[in-house]
Amino acid sequence: MPTVNPFEIVKKFEDEVAKYTGSPYAVAVNSCTSALFLCCKYINVQEVVIPNKTYVSVPCSIIHAGGKVKFEEREWSGIYQLKPYPLYDAAKRFTRGMYIDESFMCLSFHMKKILPIGTGGIILTSSHEAYKWFRLARFDGRHEVSLSEDVFSMVGWNMYMTPEQAARGLWLMSYLSDHNEDMPYEDYQNLSKYDIYKGK
Repeated sequence: MPTVNPFEIVKKFEDEVAKYTGSPYAVAVNSCTSALFLCCKYINVQEVVIPNKTYVSVPCSIIHAGGKVKFEEREWSGIYQLKPYPLYDAAKRFTRGMYIDESFMCLSFHMKKILPIGTGGIILTSSHEAYKWFRLARFDGRHEVSLSEDVFSMVGWNMYMTPEQAARGLWLMSYLSDHNEDMPYEDYQNLSKYDIYKGK
């Protein structure tokens, strides 16, 4: 049996991100898309207002979580709110002390982002109840123990950040500045022109 628990590496990364951002809790997942989906499911979103120019997975996450999408013209940089909920797509922001109190913030560690792990994301929250739910939901309803020892109490999703990704994140954070400028949104398409999102 290994003497090092690989789950502890993920927890160390979460703790470092929480400390860096000023968030009470952080839950690592395999992408910002998964973070958004899980937050939408937990909040039980209904109609969600987002910028018409954003990454395509955002309306997908809302719809898959059971919500409806409404687009508006909105300029943004680094972060924007999924109105009217205390939920933020912060895929293009990663700087010390960035956490907005009593919110859910979804971060991205894609190769083009400020912390370029290559893939992965994280949920920041101040809610202990949400924190406990996210930890189970992202890992097939599993606890971070060996499969033979676990007891299952919920149906979850396969959205866990691997220890390899977490270890790379820890390494990259050791070189990270305290202040990083927001990234502007890219030349995203106007998603409101697509019928697939209308009435959903």
